[in-house]
Amino acid sequence: MKNRNLKVRAIIIFAVTLVGIYLVIGPRRMLTKQDLTWTGIKQNLEQNINLGLDLKGGSHLVMKVKTDEYLKVLTENNANAALTAAQEANVNVAANNVVTADGTYSIELVPEDANNLPNLIEAVKRNVDLVNWNESSGGNSVTWSLPSNMQTLLKNQAVEQALKIIDSRINAFGVKEPTLQRHGAESSGQILLQMPGVDDPERVKKLLNADSNLQLMKVVSPPSPAPVKTYPTEDAARQSVGGALPPNRKVYEYIERDDRLGAVTPETERPKQYVVVEYPAVVDGSELRDASAVSRTGTEGDYQIAFSLKPAGADKFGQWTSENLNNYMAVVLNDQVKSVAYIKSRIDDRGEISGRFTKAAADDLALTLRSGALPAKIEYQEERTVGPSLGADSIRAGVTASLAGLAFVVLFMLFYYRGSGINAVIALILNMILTLAALIVLDSTLTLPGIAGLILGIGMAVDSNVLIFERMREELRAGREVIKAVDIGFDRAFITIIDTHVTTIIAAIILYLYGSGPIRGFAVTLTLGLLINLFSAVFVSRTIFLWLIQRNPQLKKLSI
Repeated sequence: MKNRNLKVRAIIIFAVTLVGIYLVIGPRRMLTKQDLTWTGIKQNLEQNINLGLDLKGGSHLVMKVKTDEYLKVLTENNANAALTAAQEANVNVAANNVVTADGTYSIELVPEDANNLPNLIEAVKRNVDLVNWNESSGGNSVTWSLPSNMQTLLKNQAVEQALKIIDSRINAFGVKEPTLQRHGAESSGQILLQMPGVDDPERVKKLLNADSNLQLMKVVSPPSPAPVKTYPTEDAARQSVGGALPPNRKVYEYIERDDRLGAVTPETERPKQYVVVEYPAVVDGSELRDASAVSRTGTEGDYQIAFSLKPAGADKFGQWTSENLNNYMAVVLNDQVKSVAYIKSRIDDRGEISGRFTKAAADDLALTLRSGALPAKIEYQEERTVGPSLGADSIRAGVTASLAGLAFVVLFMLFYYRGSGINAVIALILNMILTLAALIVLDSTLTLPGIAGLILGIGMAVDSNVLIFERMREELRAGREVIKAVDIGFDRAFITIIDTHVTTIIAAIILYLYGSGPIRGFAVTLTLGLLINLFSAVFVSRTIFLWLIQRNPQLKKLSI
């Protein structure tokens, strides 16, 4: 028999087992006496393992990104930018026609003087990104239309962008192990979101729907020290610029926010006031680097949102503020002016949205600003809530099935393989402990299909022991010594075990790559169980046999 260091093997097995048990039932803090009680062990187990929606309860949402609305807004924005480009090029536009219906998205411009048509086209091309639009001109007009293949591409990009933004908002919100993926046909624009353990789904829905369109804009007003020019009605604001708003002016309502508890004035009782701002904005939310809720006094209801700009936005903002000292600047959020301040000195990369926010409102707003604006609004097409009691029933059923399967396997192994069956049972229990520990280390979520993967892993682990034990039986029947039979049994069966495990792991990897959340849970637990089985069924089981043989070198018969 080959010389093997059983002491080293025993230390490795003991250390791995101890670490595995602590990961499964140990606390994430200093150990106390409470942790050694059954109640403490149960609580720690529930805290350590991430349970999926089907086991823990939570919310299931199917959303649809309004991609048609996205293309409509894109077309309208490009039309406004084209009009502004024409105005800057001193080309008067007699008529403009924007079509955003029935799958057609087009912009038509007609200059007052047909001779200015080339100048108009050149000005728009230079200032507006219409590379992917088909251009056609004839007579005294030019038309840009969005082809169907680009519509499909832009719609998919809008859904992917929405996925990324929702993912960042959900993760920052603190939802643990959410499932977020596209749902249904690619053209449907649907997104599936599952949030295990969420006790306030309405706040999450509100956060997902929140806009975060931040703009810093110049106010049309006499400079400081004169007070900022406001108007009591929107019509009065329009009349101040001649009644019809030119493309480079907008009117926004000016609302000084006050979210203090007990201090919120109903919107119907607030005196309305409006300001006129220059368009386009100096900088917008796409140039935002960070945003956070801050309080100067540390009291609830007195929070502001501090923000910082990316380098490109900071350079642009710094130059603009240095050229507009004493002029008024508006912080526009979602088409409402939240605050107005005059420029005292050059400002580069930092600013603040003032107002009396509660901490929750400030945190949510800062989060939406950081994650960016959704490319289009989303609507909820399906909503289900899985209660904790239903999740508890699923856990109970899964645990019962696992224990029942384990009990039958243990009885069979003990009955059929006798003393060697004890060896297999030890390896099997260790396999389950280490698989759960691996799930915890990887921060994976355990779902009901995941429990099914654990049960299948039990079957595969037993299969490994059966292959080894049957090979050992054959060698013993052939008259081999116990020591030789054990060596040959493990060595010859190892190749077969590797073969079966590798083929199953390949299938599990395919399930993980192309499956949805629950299927992935099944694939993860099955793969972990198979990998760990190479340690438990081969290394641990062989060590036990070697220990028995070392205790009795003259062993003539093996209980198998």
